[in-house]
Amino acid sequence: MFHVKHKLSSSDFKTLTGTNDDVLARLELYLEVLQKWNRRINLVGSDSLSDPWRRHFVDSAQLIPLLPERSSVVVDLGSGAGFPGLVLAIMTSARVHLVESNAKKCGFLREAARLTGTTVDIHNKRIEDLDIGNVDVVTARACASLEKLLNFASPLLSDTGFSIFLKGKSAETELTEARKRWKMHTTTIPSRSDSQGVILKISRIGPRHET
Repeated sequence: MFHVKHKLSSSDFKTLTGTNDDVLARLELYLEVLQKWNRRINLVGSDSLSDPWRRHFVDSAQLIPLLPERSSVVVDLGSGAGFPGLVLAIMTSARVHLVESNAKKCGFLREAARLTGTTVDIHNKRIEDLDIGNVDVVTARACASLEKLLNFASPLLSDTGFSIFLKGKSAETELTEARKRWKMHTTTIPSRSDSQGVILKISRIGPRHET
């Protein structure tokens, strides 16, 4: 896996990911509605929209090879503009739950899902109030510290489930802090979209009880 350094077009994204024309058209429509809504509510940093195919779409799509081969249930925490959750829903057969406490952002997610013909479950609630569990994968990007994410993810995951978190340059520091409270098996994977970013794939999560 290589790191993408240059600005990408939609055709570059198609080449990198092997996306078919139908899926690419849906992603292009997603980007159009994101650009439109971002003028009214703060969904993503406006500077990131100068290179959205790298900053948002490759960033999200790079998680796909890490998902279970069979159809799976994915919960995306703090979905915001839908990255990575809505991209995963468009590009895979996974059943994806988008969790977002901000009602306006949920309005955007519903509109983006409707226009792209994507089936997703949108939960307008706080993560700690989520009433689903036994899921295969929990994802998050720019949502909370790793320690908080593990606290959120642990009760949601099945016995064989795992988390995939997109993290920046503070990932190692966050891991050190999280390990004070949590036991886990961690794989660190370099990000394809951010030279300072990593993907943390975390399984076998459990509290570290003091003796």
